[in-house]
Order: sequence, then structure tokens, then C-alpha cells
Amino acid sequence: MTSPLLPVFARAELSFEKGEGPWLYGRDGQRYLDFGAGIAVNALGHAHPHLVKALTEQASKLWHSSNLFQIPEGERLAQRLVENTFADVVFFSNSGAEANEAAIKMARKYHHAGGNPERFRIITFEGAFHGRTLATIAAGGQAKYIEGFGPKVEGFDQVPLNDLEALKAAITPETAALMIEPLQGEGGVRTVDNAFLRELRALCDSQGILLIFDEIQTGVGRTGKLFAYEWTGVTPDIMSVAKGIGGGFPLGACLATREAARGMTAGTHGTTFGGNPLAMAVGNAVLDVVLAPGFLKEVEQKGLLLKQRLAELKDRHPSVIAEVRGFGLMMGLRTVVPNTDFVAAARAQKIIVIGAGDNVVRLLPPLIISDADISEAFNRLDAACAAMEAEKTKAQPGAA
Repeated sequence: MTSPLLPVFARAELSFEKGEGPWLYGRDGQRYLDFGAGIAVNALGHAHPHLVKALTEQASKLWHSSNLFQIPEGERLAQRLVENTFADVVFFSNSGAEANEAAIKMARKYHHAGGNPERFRIITFEGAFHGRTLATIAAGGQAKYIEGFGPKVEGFDQVPLNDLEALKAAITPETAALMIEPLQGEGGVRTVDNAFLRELRALCDSQGILLIFDEIQTGVGRTGKLFAYEWTGVTPDIMSVAKGIGGGFPLGACLATREAARGMTAGTHGTTFGGNPLAMAVGNAVLDVVLAPGFLKEVEQKGLLLKQRLAELKDRHPSVIAEVRGFGLMMGLRTVVPNTDFVAAARAQKIIVIGAGDNVVRLLPPLIISDADISEAFNRLDAACAAMEAEKTKAQPGAA
């Protein structure tokens, strides 16, 4: 039977009926260890009781009123984000792509408000992924996402990651901002050198350019800090957030200093659903958990343990795994075999992992995983590697 859904996803022949903590229960009757977390979205796992309570209580009161009126829970969530980051102001959206659209518009409007409307171009970095809208695919610059949707939106220039000289050469009098993920996700869990990020900050300061961090995948505790920029010694002017901030409920945000947001006055931007009472209730519940004393320290410790076990996995299976990347609970395995084969082999062992660029497999478990969950993940990934090695041996000429 042909599906009525638009065929833009290559969906696995698997669906789930419920989840609990780091576990998913498939309609096939099997239980799966979820090390994908809905692509870093289910930060607190599945059916977290505090999130369920917040959502159901709000759902019984008010779902939507629009931004024509005050939304007190939104004011509260914005204030908590301001208190725990560099930012002075917050704009709520429904997704990461919308958060990035807000960041792009804000950077352009900043220069327009300052009397420099010619400064509209934004420099991004090869391997980046910033979303699927026309502007954000242009920002990402990857041909596979842009092809067929031309002409490419004007105003974006890409340079190689960690290449300071190429970056300096790309800056012109039309440059408005630099936009970067402090740890690339879709691009293959590629780490950005902290020294390079510090150079970006210095360049922005000397050239009057804004610095935008895309923390859609790295934010809300994923790396062991509330946001990854806290590890770098660098503070952005604008930051986009999504995924984990809603714990599974659609929610994004664009955070900024008041100076960077100087052009965003009443009527310059908006959203119908962004910041609705349901999303705000869940967002506050997520922060209740993530900002609780000791929570982020535990994430950091779990990240170190996971990295150690993945290094052990690489040593045991060098014909399958070439490199371990990432930090915190945002880890990547660059594989020798096609990463799609690894994802399938892992799924056969009832563990969910996610493919990425550069032939990488991402491990993005919920932040609430235990040491025992990490050991179980190791055992299942070990079995997946062994199965692939056995298949490779069987396929060799002369194999029995």
C-alpha cells in the first residue's frame, strides 16, 4: 500500500508505541535502548514524570492564546534562560530552523538599525547544518540540501572549518555575522577548536561583526554544561536553541544580548504558535530538572564514561570503527564500514543510533542514562560490531 505521507523520509520498518526513560517499546514487541533520543530531542528520556505532569496540568487549563497577549510562563522561561546565559532577551519559536531564521534576521536588522544596511552577508562553515528552510539550507551550504530549490538564497558564504586564513579572506564590508555550531552534529560530530572560536570572537569584535552560535543540538545540557559555549571561553552575541529545550515538545528559542537585538522592535518578527502555554510549561519543567544541583555534573561524568567505553569498542573492532569523536553525551563513531550498515546492525541488536555526515554514527542518549545503561549500550554495540565482522569474513573469497 502506498503511504499518503510525502516520501521525503527514508523511514525504517519500525515504529514505537511507548517509551520509558532511555527505552523504546516497538510495535514489533521488542524493547530498544534509545541512544538517538529523537535526534537529541528527548533530553530527559521518554515519559519523564515531571514533564508529563507539567504538560497535562497545562493542557487542562490553556493551550493557546497567541502572542497578542501576555504569557506568564513564557516570561518565566525567558527570565530563567537569561539568568543562566549571556543573553538579555529571548524569542520563542517552534523549531531550530525558526530559531536560526530569527538569528539571521536579527543579525541583518542589527546592522540596518546601525545605518549599515549593506552588511547582510553571513559567513558559515563547511559541514554545517542550520535547518531546512530556504535561508537555512543556504546558510548550511550543503549541495545535497540545496539542489532543486534554487536559486540559492543570497547572503551566505561558506569557509572551511578551523581555517582562520580562509575566514579572514572571506570577510568583506558586507559581512554582518559569523554563524557556527560549537560542535557540528549533522556534519559528523566534528569538534571546533576552542582557539579557533576565540579567534572568531576577536575578529567579530575588531570588525563590528556579530557572532552567532547554533546550539540547537549541543544545548540544554548535552555536553555537560547548560550550553556548549561555556566550555570555550567565548560568548556569542546571538544563540539559537531547540531540540532538548522542549524535552520532546516542539520548542525553539533565539537568545541575544540587548545590543545585538537592537533592531528587533514591535512588528519586525513574529510567530503564531511560538511560546504557547503548552510549550512554555514543558520548557520550564525541562529546566527544573537540568538546572537541579548536580545534574549537569552527572551528565559530564556520564559523558566521560561513555567516551571511555567507545574508545574500548574502537580498540576491539578496528575493522569497523576508525575514530571516536565528540564530548559529553554527544558522541560520534566514524566508521570503516558504511555508517548506514552500522545503524542497521545496531538496530538488529536493539539499540538506536543515528547516522551523520563524514560516515559517522551519532550517539545522543537521554541525559538521564545510568552507568548500567552505558554498559548495556556497549554490550549491544559490541555485538553489532562482531556481527558485521562475521559478515565481512563470510564475504571474503575462500571463506567457508
